[in-house]
Amino acid sequence: MSPSDQQSDTAKAEARRRQSIFYRLYTGTGAFDIVGKRKRFYVLFGVLVAICLVSIIVRGFSFSIEFQGGTQIQMPAHGAHGVITQQEVQQTYATALGKQPSSVQSVGTGNSASIQIRSETLNNDQVSKLETALFNQWQPLDSTGKPNQSAISDSAVSGSWGAQISQQALIGLIVFLVLVTVFLSIYFERWMALAALIALGNDLIVTAGVYSIVGFEVSPATVIGLLTILGFSLYDAVVVFDKVKENTRGILGLTRRTFGEEANLALNQTLMRSINTSLIALLPVLGLLVVGVGILGVGTLTDLALVQMVGMLVGAASSLLLATPLLVDFKMRQQPYRQQARRVLSRRKTLAERAAAREAEGLAEAASDEEIDEEVRREKAYAAASSVPARNPKSIQNRRPAGKPGRPSGKRKR
Repeated sequence: MSPSDQQSDTAKAEARRRQSIFYRLYTGTGAFDIVGKRKRFYVLFGVLVAICLVSIIVRGFSFSIEFQGGTQIQMPAHGAHGVITQQEVQQTYATALGKQPSSVQSVGTGNSASIQIRSETLNNDQVSKLETALFNQWQPLDSTGKPNQSAISDSAVSGSWGAQISQQALIGLIVFLVLVTVFLSIYFERWMALAALIALGNDLIVTAGVYSIVGFEVSPATVIGLLTILGFSLYDAVVVFDKVKENTRGILGLTRRTFGEEANLALNQTLMRSINTSLIALLPVLGLLVVGVGILGVGTLTDLALVQMVGMLVGAASSLLLATPLLVDFKMRQQPYRQQARRVLSRRKTLAERAAAREAEGLAEAASDEEIDEEVRREKAYAAASSVPARNPKSIQNRRPAGKPGRPSGKRKR
């Protein structure tokens, strides 16, 4: 194989590599047109929010005993006849009281495993009758390994505690939204603050809607977990907005790209970072979920991890696919940005016409000194505005084909 063929194969391999989705994702060259396809994402999030709202209104939530109030009975999962299962306990409950419990769950593993029964509020006679039936049938073992009815415990849960938790959570949510709005408005601008808050509202509605649709139980731990995802939901939006702010500094005086194109470039430049951050943040949450379900049983850790996992996934998606496109629409409603976009399109049209004219005359590659100087000047202006290094003028002049010197500028060389 000749050296020229080897170079050709190398160039083709490099071109294929540059066209791969992973290469474009890693380099952040603006290959993903997220802003240009924003209407699709608007429809997607709109349908998702509508489904969640309908489910919340029609189906509602499955509230835990902390919100509704009731009686909770707990007993060891090991009896004189072996391991006691949830189905066996549920059957005993139905036989003793003539109705089904609200829930029967297995909590913990190994010797610390226990069965937790939650039901509507029971009076003392009903509790005593149920505990006697459970002990007579399953003989739960106490800490010494002997059957003992005292190993069965009961407690009354008031629904007011869950209501207090919800009230404090609502107050915390309002304070958080006010402080975030003030911070974003000062550090960025009001349109960025509005776009971030809309994306945050989407995250809250979708997360709550998932709980309503699937039927997950809403506990005080769920409410606390919902508050913890607020900061993460805004994190990616703030990172992208900071890059948008950097890219669009002084853009009204430039004709290189429109605001939407610069915002899309900022999205691509931070896309890999956002994906890595989301994946790393989900790892400990998945760990909590595994520990809560596989080791400690269904409980507070599971409720906390479940709402965080759903909220993080939805928050990462809305920060990238909703917040920045909304910002672009808000900014393009302003006259200065629309005028700047028209100037960009007009410049591109003029350059395309000049290129077509040169190609027709066989002079497509012979750029004049004046055009080169103009391009260099624009590059420097853009670099000063966006804090990126400008190209070396010599690299532009070196693009002239050999044997085709530029036109004389009339300036004497020193």
